[in-house]
Amino acid sequence: MVYELFYWPSIQGRGEFVRLALEEAGADYVDVARRDGGMDLLMSALETEAHPSFAPPFLKAGEMTIGQVANILLYLGEQHALAPRSDPGRLWTHQLQLTIADLVAEIHDSHHPIATSLYYEDQKPEAQRRAADLIETRLPKFFGYFSRILSNPEQRDWLVGDKPTYADLSLFQLIEGLRHAFPNAMKRLEGEYPALGALRDRVAARPNIAAYLASDRRIAFNENGIFRHYPELDE
Repeated sequence: MVYELFYWPSIQGRGEFVRLALEEAGADYVDVARRDGGMDLLMSALETEAHPSFAPPFLKAGEMTIGQVANILLYLGEQHALAPRSDPGRLWTHQLQLTIADLVAEIHDSHHPIATSLYYEDQKPEAQRRAADLIETRLPKFFGYFSRILSNPEQRDWLVGDKPTYADLSLFQLIEGLRHAFPNAMKRLEGEYPALGALRDRVAARPNIAAYLASDRRIAFNENGIFRHYPELDE
């Protein structure tokens, strides 16, 4: 089966969490909106699917259309051994992914704290206050949580068991995105949480991921996605 991934064609955004899972699995997929006429197909699918997604990303797998990042990854984890098969392990991986999604939302709101319909320039003072709290309070809280899991003697190298899961791939993307958005803050913070940087390096070294990162399939970070670098927010 060839998967069809529907996401905006010029940003990593939330679609990147799905791309990383598909790439690690070596799955055949089409990034629909990056092809000629793809945006028309994406917009049409939002209106015409029997179970339409509220917004991209969504994945077509045969006759199914699956929306929401954590939901898509729950499915791919089962199909491609990117999560344990047992219910406790499968749900624990899903729980970790949902926690990552919580932080992704907070990162987005650091540059759009008032409204997504407003430009960043229309809410800069509020963004500076929100970004400062993210760096000082929220990132340490989340980083401490994931570091504690990785420091569990039973876990070894990965968040769940002795093999990488989609949660590890998503934590890699989270760290990469934060390094782009807040390079100064991350230089300070990462020294306090070495387990996170070590996991990031293990994921980056995986053959399929390394090949993907070196390819033109990997869209560069830019100031239209979730992880945006505004120097005035990274103090």
